[in-house]
Amino acid sequence: MKKIHFIGIGGIGISALARFLKQQGYEITGSDIKASRITKELEDEGVKVTIPHDENAVADQDFVVYSAAIKESNTELVKAKNNGKTIFSRKDALPFILKEKRVFSVCGAHGKSTTSAMLSSLIDGSMIIGAISKQFNSNMLLRDGSNIVFEADESDESFLNSNPYIAIVTNAEPEHMEHYGHDLNRFYGAYTNFLLSAKIRVINAEDDFLSTLTKLEAIRLFPSRDIKELRYIIKNGEPYTVFTLKDLGLFEVYGIGYHIALDASLAILAALNDLPLEVIREKLKEFRGIKKRFDIIKNSKDFTVIDDYAHHPTEIKATLESTDIYAQTADFDKITAIWQPHKYSRVIDNLKAFTRCFEGVGELIILPVYAAGEAKIDIDFKSEFGSYSPIFADRVEREENAVLVLKDDNVIKKIDKGLVIGFGAGDITYQLRGTF
Repeated sequence: MKKIHFIGIGGIGISALARFLKQQGYEITGSDIKASRITKELEDEGVKVTIPHDENAVADQDFVVYSAAIKESNTELVKAKNNGKTIFSRKDALPFILKEKRVFSVCGAHGKSTTSAMLSSLIDGSMIIGAISKQFNSNMLLRDGSNIVFEADESDESFLNSNPYIAIVTNAEPEHMEHYGHDLNRFYGAYTNFLLSAKIRVINAEDDFLSTLTKLEAIRLFPSRDIKELRYIIKNGEPYTVFTLKDLGLFEVYGIGYHIALDASLAILAALNDLPLEVIREKLKEFRGIKKRFDIIKNSKDFTVIDDYAHHPTEIKATLESTDIYAQTADFDKITAIWQPHKYSRVIDNLKAFTRCFEGVGELIILPVYAAGEAKIDIDFKSEFGSYSPIFADRVEREENAVLVLKDDNVIKKIDKGLVIGFGAGDITYQLRGTF
């Protein structure tokens, strides 16, 4: 039995790779800088996880795989190199993991997790995605056959190693530009090469960049004309989007908002290469959303709490539009947004857009930046976001029927009425859920 050690195993994407290989019979170990819900779940699944990183975690494994967050100075990585271990970055491990697979590879700055999870509801095959599908209660699913839905990552160009049979691109908005040396030609070139590497391509043809690829053979979605009769319904407090797609008839999918219809449309068009239309229509109804994406974690007549992973202004704006629709449909008259900025570099690169994306909220609460390993950069949040008269807090805590807002360990506000939505890719999700 081959043994593989994952450095940084607590990441949502790399944990899915570890789970996938474990299900295929490999012996998996891993490590991370601190414990998390993911590392605890992996331990429950029989994976030995070392917290924090320790060179002794590298022993008799055949291979070592490390996440993009791991630095060259990591003690385990240094030992693996000194001992002559076979070492792969997550990016370089993909050809080994996805070899001989019929890969439905999904990428894009926004919507790729939702589109991947929707496609996983449709396709008869395995799944490796960067979010927890609520339908399967996992970010990984192993099934018989060669089909696999894979959420590809453009942040480090690893999507180029995903061996796509079908490439699905939700959008190509510039993001993670530090990796690309802030060179748009290199960034867009990577997307072009990703698409060219696939046999079949499905794209959002109204994206600014993707719309220029007129000579590329592809299945094109023109959302403004192809998605029609859009409406929203609430069933037992849960949101659904209903729409017609091209001449394919009516579809219903869990979630609320125009972007949900767009993501579902891309998944449908990709699945049509593999399944009959009516099978797709029924299977789409099995999709139950993904955790941390418009995830309704408290739902009552007077008080609802939603957890959302959105951490880019485009995502926040789109989610707030959906939130407004939900609030109107469910008869809430106030929306409170709690924002935990994610990474100083992202805030700096998109500062003007961030100052505009919260327009229309009843109240804005801003938490400290979740640095994700970055050095602190001074940002004048009070001045930049002054038009919102925001509340600045250290953290929030969850009670059963309330969200407490804390500053210097004192409760400065208690929210127990209306609709509260939290935004961020850091630990705000655990603060809102009242769990580790």
